[in-house]
Amino acid sequence: MRSPSSFRDRPNPGEVLEILNEHLPASEPPIAPFSQSRVKLTAASDQKKLGYKPLAMKLSEASEILDDRIDDFVALIMEHHKLDDSAFGSPASQGTAEIVAVGRIASDSLEGKLNAASLVLESSRRMGNGLRVPLNLSKLKAYQFFPGQIVALKGINSSGREFTVHEVLDIPLLPNAASAPSDLAAHLSRLRGGPDAMDADSDPLPLTILFASGPYTADDNLDFEPLHTLCNEAADTFVDAVVLTGPFIDIDHPLIAAGDFDLPPEASYDPDTATLATAFKYLISPALNRLAAANPAVTILLVPSVRDALDKHVSWPQDAFPRRELGLPKTARVVGNPMTLSINEAVLGISSQDVLWELRHEELVGGAAVAAAPDVLSRASRYLLEQRHYFPLFPSVDRRRLPKTGAVVTTGENGGGGAGGGGMPPGAMLDVSYLKLGEMVNVRPDVLVVPSALPPFAKVVESVLVINPGYLSKRRGAGTYAKMTLYPLSQKDLGGDGLVAHRIFERARVEITRI
Repeated sequence: MRSPSSFRDRPNPGEVLEILNEHLPASEPPIAPFSQSRVKLTAASDQKKLGYKPLAMKLSEASEILDDRIDDFVALIMEHHKLDDSAFGSPASQGTAEIVAVGRIASDSLEGKLNAASLVLESSRRMGNGLRVPLNLSKLKAYQFFPGQIVALKGINSSGREFTVHEVLDIPLLPNAASAPSDLAAHLSRLRGGPDAMDADSDPLPLTILFASGPYTADDNLDFEPLHTLCNEAADTFVDAVVLTGPFIDIDHPLIAAGDFDLPPEASYDPDTATLATAFKYLISPALNRLAAANPAVTILLVPSVRDALDKHVSWPQDAFPRRELGLPKTARVVGNPMTLSINEAVLGISSQDVLWELRHEELVGGAAVAAAPDVLSRASRYLLEQRHYFPLFPSVDRRRLPKTGAVVTTGENGGGGAGGGGMPPGAMLDVSYLKLGEMVNVRPDVLVVPSALPPFAKVVESVLVINPGYLSKRRGAGTYAKMTLYPLSQKDLGGDGLVAHRIFERARVEITRI
């Protein structure tokens, strides 16, 4: 038996591990809380569509969704590269002319990692009768592929047995986010406190947002000390918004999985009717209510996870969990997973699904790309932007290959046994019929928040500020969170009649901090 971890004895609390845009000054908290919220939320995703019925997937519907995605990219490639219909063809058809083949990267083996020998291209029914053909990459100097990636390949199939790739065509990115000067001026006025503010012409304080991801407590207790500490920090510094992604009540937590835990002594509930919503009410909500009481103008966003034990919607894309019976403050809002929304002018894209870890372990990088490609974290982030999707990987990683959890494994499951065996996580839980709900909406996000088990980071990738805040609590110790300080556009930037690019990546200071 290991001794219980002590959150209070954690090393280096408050240490800043990484700073993006260090030239921007750190924010100074106001001397008093703001009288009203300085944040305006605008949803870009249609959250109502996320309320689909889970566990009812039909193979025919899933097949059509996968097929349609390939055909959608054909239209994008055609327009971007100014190609005629005649330039496209089936990679499985033997011929002597070079063609452009658009399809999905896949493996010819159900076992093992994608490699150059197992690489195949899956066409749509319209473009190639849905056939799969092996790819010959010998002509390429560099390549970067992963299962599920939609690609446009220029090449030839002279033998009828394989498609020899001569060139990988670029996939166009979504446009950068931009707003009308009048809208930006309204957001600037809101930061100052409204049109009637005393200092209507001065520079307002920057917007401050904390990003954190569950788990929110260590494996050996349900004290949620990291969450309470984060909320205390948000209350003391009067931040404008706190964005929390699940899991909140983690189905992989050993005590939750075993059902062997007690609620706090002050909790008032009927043991015969208590549910996991009751556990949320007395374990999670008190920290959020104290934050809202100390900082009434704060905006709190909650994003669920497929590992949330209290959520009946278990598949991704995932509906918001109902807030009734949770005891949440009025300033807290529960949104879907993934979600695209605007915090003032800043377009925020967020998904609690750990796609970066899976992409890192499934990608195939070869040739000169090994040395010339950007670091793995930037590369994985760019995949999301290029594919215009919060989870472009298909199929997802076999759950047996994911990091083990602390939950007890019964003898015979996955070859493990006993409390020390480690549990098997639920995995991505994709509902393929509704994967279109995981697409990015209209523009590239200004800020893309993708919590992951990979090292926390803040990077600029294709003009997008990508943040992995890390997990607030690790299985046996304290974790990290991210603080973003967003400075407003200046008045001179608002001149003119055209749309103004947000350029959040230039105006935001991001600090990755130990809790």
